[in-house]
Amino acid sequence: MKHGFVKAAAASPELRVADPAFNAEKIIEVIRAQAEKGTEILVFPELSLCGYTCGDLFLNKTLTDGCLAALKRITETTEGLKMLVFVGLPVVWQNKLYNCAAGIANGKVLGFVPKTYIPNYGEFYERRYFSDGFEQEGYVSLWGKENAPISSNFIFGQENGGVEVACEICEDLWTADSPSVRHVKAGAEIIVNLSASNETVGKREYRKTLLAAQSGKNVCAYVYCDAGVSESTSDLVFSGNQLIYENGSLLAEAKPFSGEVCEAEIDVAFLKNERKRLTTFANIFTCHSEHDYFASRADFVGDGDLTLRKFSRTPFVPEEAELSGRAELILNMQAHSLAKRLKHTGAKTAVIGISGGLDSALALLVTARAFDLLNKDRKDILGYTMPGFGTTGKTKNNSVLLMQATGATARTVDITKAVTRHFKDIGHDPGILDTAYENAQARYRTMVLMDAANETGGLVVGTGDLSELALGWCTYNGDHMSMYAVNCGVPKTLVKYLVKAEADRLGGEAKKVLESILSTEISPELLPPDKTGNIAQKTEELIGKYEINDFYLYRFLRRGDCPAKTLYLAERAFAGVYAREELKKTLVNFYKRFFSQQFKRNCVPDGVKVGSVSLSPRGDWRMPSDASAELWVMEAENL
Repeated sequence: MKHGFVKAAAASPELRVADPAFNAEKIIEVIRAQAEKGTEILVFPELSLCGYTCGDLFLNKTLTDGCLAALKRITETTEGLKMLVFVGLPVVWQNKLYNCAAGIANGKVLGFVPKTYIPNYGEFYERRYFSDGFEQEGYVSLWGKENAPISSNFIFGQENGGVEVACEICEDLWTADSPSVRHVKAGAEIIVNLSASNETVGKREYRKTLLAAQSGKNVCAYVYCDAGVSESTSDLVFSGNQLIYENGSLLAEAKPFSGEVCEAEIDVAFLKNERKRLTTFANIFTCHSEHDYFASRADFVGDGDLTLRKFSRTPFVPEEAELSGRAELILNMQAHSLAKRLKHTGAKTAVIGISGGLDSALALLVTARAFDLLNKDRKDILGYTMPGFGTTGKTKNNSVLLMQATGATARTVDITKAVTRHFKDIGHDPGILDTAYENAQARYRTMVLMDAANETGGLVVGTGDLSELALGWCTYNGDHMSMYAVNCGVPKTLVKYLVKAEADRLGGEAKKVLESILSTEISPELLPPDKTGNIAQKTEELIGKYEINDFYLYRFLRRGDCPAKTLYLAERAFAGVYAREELKKTLVNFYKRFFSQQFKRNCVPDGVKVGSVSLSPRGDWRMPSDASAELWVMEAENL
């Protein structure tokens, strides 16, 4: 289980109804093929040793004995493999017949799980043969002196901890009180379902809705294995629609009638972390632990590298197909939250510093939307461009053009003389281009905006984004401060996409200037330009690429990953783009900056939360200002 990932698969091999020996050989073929791939949990369909459609043959001893013999053959095959295998078969216990899943690992039947809910409606008539599952523990005689426990309340665990697996069968998922709910309360992180769900119009979509909800609300992974096409008979057709979900998200699917093996790598470490974070999950477990559980353990988890799972370089940015709709949603969230603040305070104007960069462009676009919502004249958006020692002609020109394109009132305040006087007041040599030189400009700009807001009965709209806040890339009591921070929940990688989406929507002159802004080097422009008049101070050369930092921010805050896992995943996400040395250097710097800059985050202004990651000290992120980064930095440096 490398870095908390477990590889799971669901397969529906060729099957002959009522031919356990043939079915066992086909199952064994899949087991061997999946063992070569490093699969650690492998699931086959409901009653996969004999077929779901055996009818009255289920009651024949020849069939049930044949299934046990086939089970023995499969069990022997698993010896020496690091794999937990689930197969379905009818099991006789105390003169009752049960529809069971057998959990097998390393040459041993770990236990049987009987189906809890037996359907007897429509095309299903299982109650003719099978009895209800039970929660107490029994023992089934196998071969020789061997026997195996049987209970609906069963956990299959890795020998030395790390992952807990439980099982339910077909109809169990579709009921209001699914056994998987109590399984996760007992500690199961992965639920497997052996199913024989026939295909009808619309059923696939409903099946996926159920699985997404079940895995999401139970903070678990769900491996669903459906009977394949060779099970089809008489009035029913089966499609082998295998599905694997993790916390509500689809990881992999074998589409109906494809005959594919469904494979995915499940992030069990993330599920564990998410359960710690969601205190309601812990409370449910505490309040409802009345069921007894039985456990079998085996060594079925390996340490192979990830081969299937892909990791987006920009986890905060939605897929292309969803981008337009998501951008519109986020822009509306920002606009409505700002409109509420403007209305509540009775603000006559909104004052924004427009730098010609991405963040201030997004803030202005959002403010324009907010004014439209309130039926306010956009001329009351007061945009200030404040050229200083590092301002280039391109950004100055873009700031003015953008204000004109949005209908805002454009005002220019050259800050160079005032800041030079300030240097004289504090005795600073303007030839020394240090932090004081840079931050004096940022703080003077903020003073201009604040005083302009007071003069016009307005409020200052902040422009800083989530990434800058995480890295502390803002001047304390400079651009760090505003009266409402519309971008504080938007990471830099997402800012780019939102600006681009709005550019495409607006078109015309607005699109031209926004595209120019998108192509501009990211910089605070606090140091003089180079000899050619271009930007010399480049942010990403100082703090690392924003796409790398945003990747780390997501893995740290949303997924709870440790440094080793974060770098491991970054190497896969950015393969061929950045060398390991740069990724590691940026990771070390990320932890150092994130911990050292918490004091800035502990006093930030209000701002809207738009995604699952937020650094608001009031709503989401509570951390002491002086916490040590030593543990994280040491691990990262020693990788």
